[in-house]
Amino acid sequence: MNIKKLSIFFAILLAAFLFTGCNQTDKQEEEGNINETDSTEQEEKTPLTISAAISLTDALEEMKAIFEEEHHAELTFNLGGSGKLAQQIQQGAPSDVFISANQDWMDMLEEEELILADTREDVTGNKIVLISSKDADLSIDSLEDIDTVDSIKQIAVGNPETVPAGKYTEQALQSIKKWDELEDKIVLAKDVRQVLTYVETGNADIGFVYESDAKTSDDINILLTADSDMHDSIIYPAAVTKDTQHEELAKAFVEFLESDQAQDILKSYGFQK
Repeated sequence: MNIKKLSIFFAILLAAFLFTGCNQTDKQEEEGNINETDSTEQEEKTPLTISAAISLTDALEEMKAIFEEEHHAELTFNLGGSGKLAQQIQQGAPSDVFISANQDWMDMLEEEELILADTREDVTGNKIVLISSKDADLSIDSLEDIDTVDSIKQIAVGNPETVPAGKYTEQALQSIKKWDELEDKIVLAKDVRQVLTYVETGNADIGFVYESDAKTSDDINILLTADSDMHDSIIYPAAVTKDTQHEELAKAFVEFLESDQAQDILKSYGFQK
């Protein structure tokens, strides 16, 4: 091969090398830009912590994807007895929105200026029902008869000190002078979902839960519904907490709870405003 041909060969080889290198660099830059875009989109999602009465679990889980998509947010639910949640907020636990199963705990936080009072809204309501296991052969037509059934040895109730459902139950039984009579049979639970579990598993013969909780289980029977005039009105207030770092988004979530879409979801789980 003469010098001229050899020079042409090396020129072609160099051009091919440079072209391959440029393509590889472009590809890496393109992948880097895509990764950077994905990362930016993920970072832009605003986190929001919702401290809510555990009876709202299923309804909130259904609302989660809807709100997250509409507001580019990332919701985290802190679920439990309303009293415990209020105490956590008192102690400085991070929370953007509080949803209580009664007015008392929200009133307490408002008095201590731990919520933004102008964001407070009553978003839904509920009923107290008496339940038994599907396998239990029980029939109780009135709360007046609850202490006449010999087979009832244990009655599960949310702790009235921290669980609104337990407080409503205590009020209902006190109204017919049965609370003290049944005290030896009452098993206190940390929240209303634990009451449900006790009855489902046979660790309690009967229990008092919200109607919405009863509707989540195929393993229990609703024996009766407590008359609403036997206890305080069951109302779920929601409000933005004072220490939120995302006030506008938190306000948007409270407003979302009042929307027709959210109210339809709540109704489907047995809640009623």
